Amino acid sequence: MASEVIGEAIGTRPVRVRIAPSPTGYFHVGGARTALYNWCFARRHNGVFVLRIEDTDAERNKEEWVDGIGSAMAWLGIEWDEGPYRQSRRGEHYQVALDELWSNGYLYACDCTREMVLERTKANATPGYDSFCRDRGLEHQLGRALRFRVPRDGVTVVEDVIRGEVRFANSTIDDFVVAKSNGNPLFVLAGVVDDREMRISHVIRAEEHLPTTPKAVLLWEALGTGELPLPVYAHLPVLVNEKRQKISKRRDRVAVEDYREQGFLPEAMVNYLALLGWSPGDGREFFSLEELVAEFDLSNVNHSPAFFDEQKLLHFNGVYLRALTVGDFIERCCRWATEDAPTKVVADFASARFARLAPLVQERAATLSEAADLVEFLFTPDFAVEDESFVKAIERDPDAHSILVEVRERLQSCAFEAPLLKAEILQLADDRGRKLGKVQAPIRTAALGRTVGLPLFESLEVLGRARTLERLDAAIERLSESKPAVEDV
Repeated sequence: MASEVIGEAIGTRPVRVRIAPSPTGYFHVGGARTALYNWCFARRHNGVFVLRIEDTDAERNKEEWVDGIGSAMAWLGIEWDEGPYRQSRRGEHYQVALDELWSNGYLYACDCTREMVLERTKANATPGYDSFCRDRGLEHQLGRALRFRVPRDGVTVVEDVIRGEVRFANSTIDDFVVAKSNGNPLFVLAGVVDDREMRISHVIRAEEHLPTTPKAVLLWEALGTGELPLPVYAHLPVLVNEKRQKISKRRDRVAVEDYREQGFLPEAMVNYLALLGWSPGDGREFFSLEELVAEFDLSNVNHSPAFFDEQKLLHFNGVYLRALTVGDFIERCCRWATEDAPTKVVADFASARFARLAPLVQERAATLSEAADLVEFLFTPDFAVEDESFVKAIERDPDAHSILVEVRERLQSCAFEAPLLKAEILQLADDRGRKLGKVQAPIRTAALGRTVGLPLFESLEVLGRARTLERLDAAIERLSESKPAVEDV
């Protein structure tokens, strides 16, 4: 049935889709998924993708969040064909519609406050407006809201590509407000007017909007269908966290900007977002944007909640990072550091020293911020052993001091190349009857400031003899100072 609905609509009018985010916070990954599906659908059918900003709520909107929406979409490669249209600048269009609906008897004025409604309905089994002003015949004037006169009988049917036929009994729909008492239209009216004037053929949006869709259908029909048939609706599955709760801005990390700052690649994010409710049907998980557009079909979107799994996204990003050439990897690191990193990055990705370690970093990093962390030891000018990790090293190995003293002696005179450095440390381990890893641990902590990271010997070679010995000296001194305290314990 879904494919028939889509096919019929495409056959009778050009495909025009839209995304209409509200600038009341950072761009949500759910909004990004919605934008991606709309964009793919438009590109698949040679249609038009419209960006519309629902910014009529002046108290909650911020211009920086409008900019953030455009920036996030551009980063993901989701380019709009028209817009961005701003609802705050289209007030006259909404007023024309309000005047028409009033003249045709679809609206009535209401002077009830929220407190009045609550007081009248507090004993009711179901909450909601009680149509108190429906037949009072109040004049339309400032200070009175405008409500839509919902039919008391019958049902309003929403034909949904993903969910099939969804029926809403009109008796369960309140006489909803379409304009506030100050005259400002609400989003349900503004959305319908915009969809009509912009000739939107398909409304592809989040499941949370499904309860308002019958109101949109009623308004659309009241304004007349004629040459403007209802758009085809498709409500996308809700995104949930690991507890199967709907992901929330207050509880979960959902801002696209956060993932960009952390160093995720846009192509990895797009690939992962595409799979949150849709699949190509053949079990594949990795595909290019071109392949996604060629295969995207609304009839393959399911209605079950989709788990937004950060660990899987991290895996996807690692796969995409490792697929880059080393040169591309270095370029991406440089671009991230200068354009996307939230704070100044210590690592100098453009340096020859980073280039020497880049292949090793690329194998291990899942994000570009992890790449920066892995090579921070090379670029920190005032290096100091981290207290916590160093103390743990002391607690784990009471021989750390003597190991570092002997290592320093060996590294002072040997050739400073990774294979020879390894041979020296391996000999030290054999002399002490220890595994190589047990000897490497205090060296890594002292020289690199980390307990895990890149291969030790390659890292020391790039760090250089002078800086390595300086750090070993500092570690030996600290261990000498703390040794009595450890012995007392």
